[in-house]
Amino acid sequence: MWNALGFRGFCVQYLQFAMRISRWLPMEVFYEKLLRPLLFRLDPERAHELAVDSMALMGRLGPLCAVLEALARLPAGCFRPVEALGLSFPNAVGLAAGFDKNAMAWPAAAALGFGHVEVGTVTAVAQPGNPRPRVFRYPRQEAVINRMGFNNEGSEAVAARLRRQAPKGRRRIPIGVNIGKSRVAEIDGAPQDYLASFARLADHADYLVLNVSSPNTPGLRQLQDEARLRELVAAVTEANSGRTSAGGKARVPILLKIAPDLSFPQMDAVLGVVRDFALDGLVATNTTLERPGPFARVSETGGLSGAPLRRRSTEIVRYLSRATEGRLPIIGVGGITDAESAAEKLDAGACLVQVYTGMIYRGPFFAAAIARGLADRQRRLG
Repeated sequence: MWNALGFRGFCVQYLQFAMRISRWLPMEVFYEKLLRPLLFRLDPERAHELAVDSMALMGRLGPLCAVLEALARLPAGCFRPVEALGLSFPNAVGLAAGFDKNAMAWPAAAALGFGHVEVGTVTAVAQPGNPRPRVFRYPRQEAVINRMGFNNEGSEAVAARLRRQAPKGRRRIPIGVNIGKSRVAEIDGAPQDYLASFARLADHADYLVLNVSSPNTPGLRQLQDEARLRELVAAVTEANSGRTSAGGKARVPILLKIAPDLSFPQMDAVLGVVRDFALDGLVATNTTLERPGPFARVSETGGLSGAPLRRRSTEIVRYLSRATEGRLPIIGVGGITDAESAAEKLDAGACLVQVYTGMIYRGPFFAAAIARGLADRQRRLG
């Protein structure tokens, strides 16, 4: 194992080398041809841990972040900030929940060109998640199946880390926090479990997402049933309103993350809850339990993400946007592999998009490449 100094030296040398070759080899090609083959020799979860550890270190080192920014720099003057949820996003491309579970990597993600990061999923108590192996790549389809199970350090530890890193209002990008049910919490006790995380994290999140749609925590998706969803949302929105009356603190935008496996009548019921409790937006969508095409023969359990989810997630974004006449902010997630698929979500009615699986296959500069592509498209369309 390297010590911190040895790893730091490696990162500096690697980024200096990357700066030199970026003059003649685009960083996306560098990742695809040189770095990805090395990472894909590792177990998928080990590769993920290495990526998070590397970004966590880079985020603590100003010179390394400066090199990252130079590599990912977006052309000046061609981007308009996205105003949504009462926040200003430097661009429309965010990092979805699941990558930075414990709020360690987001400073480096900001330097890499992401317009926001959604941390988590975070639970009230620390938990290890499901047994390994629990992540499986499918390179030919640019897809991943995972059954991680909300492995994280717990809401108290994540709140403490966000407090140390940078307070709200002094961050380069907005930071959302995605919260879910602890495995040890019974389904009937879910509102109290979410409230524990809400109480710890509300002061440190620019927005909060209630995750009721992961397929990898037993019983979690029952919270999308209308009666249970109303109970959960009522508890959290009441606590959120109480912040302004009790301590003079600002309310936090609250969003709901839904599954792509809901029927349209089920989505209508969700929208009724969103309307009745004045939720601030939706994240659409989480991973799917469906196994389309070649995945019909795949036996691994868990949520499928990546390119196979593109069509269904866009369909849901379009449905939700039309049902709310474009008035409800929607973050579109699922199957984004390039600027075209990101634009598809925005054209369907999303105000922001998020990526994760696409970054596994396209590399750390994926967000900057999409943002450039969206800007080029915007210029072409006038």
